[in-house]
Amino acid sequence: MMRRLRFTGTDSKNGGCPALHEDLDSREIVVQGRPLTDPDDVAQLQHFGTGDLAVVVPRQLLVNWAPKEMHRVPEMITPEEFGRLFETFEHTAWHLETRRGYASDREDLDFDRFLETGQVTWDLDSDWNQNIKRQTEAGKRVGRVRVVDQPPTDGQRFLLGYAACNAASGEDVGCLWRSDAQRINLIEEDFWIFDSRLVAILHFDDDDRLTGIETITEPAEVVRYSMARDTAVHHAVPYEYVAAQVAAPE
Repeated sequence: MMRRLRFTGTDSKNGGCPALHEDLDSREIVVQGRPLTDPDDVAQLQHFGTGDLAVVVPRQLLVNWAPKEMHRVPEMITPEEFGRLFETFEHTAWHLETRRGYASDREDLDFDRFLETGQVTWDLDSDWNQNIKRQTEAGKRVGRVRVVDQPPTDGQRFLLGYAACNAASGEDVGCLWRSDAQRINLIEEDFWIFDSRLVAILHFDDDDRLTGIETITEPAEVVRYSMARDTAVHHAVPYEYVAAQVAAPE
């Protein structure tokens, strides 16, 4: 069966070899590097068996990108602790939205009205919007990219309408079609990243209910999520473009 490999990182300045990948099922690490082929060099290797292949990689590749723990223990935080992150971040807060829907949206009375009227209502005086407005007016940056299916789900259409509220509070909101996200191999995790140093992964059950918030501060992992953020922002388009296409399908 084909392995499910996740790119971990590289120190190459042009995106090439050497690099590390992780097998998501076995947790094995795949090292991509320059083969060691000189017979005199190979002869010095201990426990080198038939069919084995040695590769040469810079020391910093393993220092920077190899796992630092045998088994990573998730560091979970409470919803209250998560909420405080939006008040205490210093420079940037950014969200990748990958879900096809959120139970919290469907339980909102505004969602029912949206299904009836097709119109989204919002309250710019809510605690959330007022805080984001304060943060952005202080010079901080808040943004998100929403992955949208074709055709979009009711939940995604609702959020497309609500994007105007996000933008009015000072957020930079972009959208990315799911087919494009898959084409560029964008990770499918739903997460926030704060100040490019702390990642909060949002875990959901099959009913789209938030079940836990996991934080990551390991530098190599944070860089991986930062790369995903940069990739999403580069390929995303302003939410207005996608909202207009959804409102006027061919």
